[in-house]
Amino acid sequence: MKRRATLLSAFLLLTWSGYAQPSGRDSHNYGASSVDEDPGGGTWSESGYIGPEVKSPREVDTHSTGTPTWTNPTRFEKDTFTFVRVRRGHTASGPPGNWATDTPDSDLNLSYRLQQLTAIRVNPDGRFIRLTDPDLGDYPFIYMVEPGSLYLNEEEIAALGRYLNNGGFLMLDDFWGESEWRNAERVLKKVLPDRSFTELPLDHPVYHCVFEIKTKGQVPNIRLGQQSELDPAHRTWELNHDGDVRTVHHRAIFDDKGRIMVIATHNTDNGDGWEREGESDYYFNTFSAKISYPLGINIIFYAMTH
Repeated sequence: MKRRATLLSAFLLLTWSGYAQPSGRDSHNYGASSVDEDPGGGTWSESGYIGPEVKSPREVDTHSTGTPTWTNPTRFEKDTFTFVRVRRGHTASGPPGNWATDTPDSDLNLSYRLQQLTAIRVNPDGRFIRLTDPDLGDYPFIYMVEPGSLYLNEEEIAALGRYLNNGGFLMLDDFWGESEWRNAERVLKKVLPDRSFTELPLDHPVYHCVFEIKTKGQVPNIRLGQQSELDPAHRTWELNHDGDVRTVHHRAIFDDKGRIMVIATHNTDNGDGWEREGESDYYFNTFSAKISYPLGINIIFYAMTH
């Protein structure tokens, strides 16, 4: 693992500098509104307002150090993997957590790294999608951020259930503490009433399909990551959550054949690891290159090959 992680870190350091230079500013996730303005999924993000008509992270301004661009061979533009982020609207009790947290930088940076480090051709634009969109079934992988506040109406529950039972794959990321976990688990139980989450053992193939991953590492937000550089004993977990927030969990729901349908990375913020890679060499080397990128790439590779 150390050799592979070192190689990944060295490779990414050589390739990231073309578009992601450290900004020198104390940027982090706090301060952006997380209030959805309409049931169609328009929301305020770190980049400003993202209206319901916006279909892709490529249409959203970066709020970190810039996003990469690339092209695919002519006539093969559509024969690619697309990173799809689920758009959410109002909850039963009001605004949800922000479905747009970390976009566009996290979506596009991870997509770029996936194309660099595997043989998978990747859509350079990505996609935002509602669960009720008729195109949902065209995408084998979807991503939800901050599912601790997840709420789905009956139509969305039915649509997600059909998607997962027909071979789709869902990743849940960036939520902390017991209350947020219980809420996400409760909603997924409505989607897949006959199935439950199981903690993934480290001998599962998802940890060994591209990079060898031997620990469930914790990725903090950029602010905590920078503080841990100054003090190696500094916490990497987020406070203001109930229960144990220090222990990282990777839990999964399986189908009848043992294929992962849903993976939940709890008490960790992989999205910040993808998003903020250009803002701090220490953060990049310690969290992005060693934890969030290997895990994200392995998860997508597994989803595309199972």
